[in-house]
Amino acid sequence: MAEVVVQTGIMLSMDNPSESHVLPLSVIIITKNEARHIAACLQSVSFASEIIVLDSGSTDGTIEIARQHGAVVHQSTDWPGFGPQKNRALEAATQAWVLSIDADERVTPELKQEMIETMAAPSCDGYFVPRLSELCGQPIHHSGWWPDHVLRLFRREKGRFTEVPVHERVEIKGKTGKLQACLLHYPYETLDALILKMNRYSTDAAQMMFAKGKRAGVFSIVGHSVWTFVRIYLLRRGFLDGRYGFVLAATAAAGSFFRYSKLMMLCRTNSQSTTVTDSTNRSSRSK
Repeated sequence: MAEVVVQTGIMLSMDNPSESHVLPLSVIIITKNEARHIAACLQSVSFASEIIVLDSGSTDGTIEIARQHGAVVHQSTDWPGFGPQKNRALEAATQAWVLSIDADERVTPELKQEMIETMAAPSCDGYFVPRLSELCGQPIHHSGWWPDHVLRLFRREKGRFTEVPVHERVEIKGKTGKLQACLLHYPYETLDALILKMNRYSTDAAQMMFAKGKRAGVFSIVGHSVWTFVRIYLLRRGFLDGRYGFVLAATAAAGSFFRYSKLMMLCRTNSQSTTVTDSTNRSSRSK
């Protein structure tokens, strides 16, 4: 992994301007073509003493923008998946505490202050943060999206990401707690963005399930899709989010449909390949 280093070490001004110090916090962010988001993201974490951006081939100016905002930029030429990539960024961190965020997320002033106070007198090794997400500009307060507690702040020596392609999480060796102030999340500015991500994630998820030996058929495809819609729209009260809740539930159901459909196709392709191989072996032995 090639490394490009830019000096950073931004001084933090507390409520009392005379109390300035460097916060012992490494912020880690993985990116690819995040020029629309990265500047605002970096501005929201400018209080940290170290900001690390691990980029995987951006062509839209993400790297240049990150450097302009004082980040230490690393570049990778391959894509091992979200979990392994975030562990690479974690390995580059040097501070006692780590905050892992995505380019489409923002630390609020309230969360910043709570993190400062928490790190000054910590009672846990990792902290979950509630995340408020938007869909096409609309904050989602139900549908299972709020409060979406994600473990993002942790002691560097105590945490590590799971080595999975998608839906990675931080595993903590120690005690965890919860912060109250929220992280803002802007994942889908348009419905097109949601559909594109759904297609990409469903492919990765299907491949991961196939590698674990899972199988899918028509009934499981239908069952998972219907259950996903019912769970989000009814049980998690997505209907209270109005038309946005309906769209969210419907696209999540579609994501489930594509995920299990792709798994079924992978199983079928593998079965056909195995049949051909067995047939070839039998033919060779008969000769």
